Amino acid sequence: MNFTFSRKTITFVIKLLIVAAAFYFIYHQLVDNDQLDWPKFVALLKAKQSVGGILFLLAFSVVNRYLEILKWQNLVSFFRPITVGESTKQVLAALTAGIFTPNGVGEYAGKALYFEKADAKKVVFLNLICNGIQMLLTIVLGTIGLFVLGYWQWTLVIIGLLSFILLASYVSKSITIKGYSIGKLVQKIKEIPKPVHHKNILYGVLRYLVFSHQYYFLFLAFGVDLPYVTMMASIAAVYFLASSLPSFQFLDFAVKGSMAVFFFGKLGVNEWIVVFISTLMWFLNVVLPVVLGSYFVLKFKPKWN
Repeated sequence: MNFTFSRKTITFVIKLLIVAAAFYFIYHQLVDNDQLDWPKFVALLKAKQSVGGILFLLAFSVVNRYLEILKWQNLVSFFRPITVGESTKQVLAALTAGIFTPNGVGEYAGKALYFEKADAKKVVFLNLICNGIQMLLTIVLGTIGLFVLGYWQWTLVIIGLLSFILLASYVSKSITIKGYSIGKLVQKIKEIPKPVHHKNILYGVLRYLVFSHQYYFLFLAFGVDLPYVTMMASIAAVYFLASSLPSFQFLDFAVKGSMAVFFFGKLGVNEWIVVFISTLMWFLNVVLPVVLGSYFVLKFKPKWN
């Protein structure tokens, strides 16, 4: 009895700490960021306030996260069918757990805890596939974006590095380290049915289109008037280079913001507008889901004994 009580207490404290830490990091970034001129931001919002416009931009966030939920449900169905509701709990709770870990590593553990211990490695692998397709799209489209913007030297360097990585991977695919090898990884990927991979790619492409166009419409809302191709190429470059840097989810807007300031600054866009748009993207696509995810973290009942 005492052991059971103690375990429940420890589990509750851990869940409470995760939620408290997530909210602390969010609060700290919003309140203590010297780059954010809140009076100027509020004045601009009042000048451009529109219920329709706010709902329009919020809809992008809802669709973006919903596509991620469907993507995860699709991948997990490979070994265990789950409902959209279960996938929602796992995705949002994992996002909350991963907000203060490097590159969202906590997200992998967060999802794994929803399954039996024996399935942990499988869940981590599927999450790698889930995030991998998004990263692959970001690299390809980001490289194209850099080329369109005229950064040809950067483009050639990136293509050269990717070619080297692919060649090195092919040459060393049979080399085994502690039972793991690239050849075995490829084999594991092939074990997943093709329809599951096709859906994963489709959801990944749709997600990319949704959040990149949300970024685009925010720039339009703040009065930035640039050609569509230039804007989308800049957004693709920002996401690619920001994703290439090690970072924490709660610092996501700062990393993307600094990259956005570099690219859009060269196009004559005011720096503070770029910073605010990056912050809004972070708020809409990370903060709001984390708030919802906090509820699922507190309600979470571990499967592991």
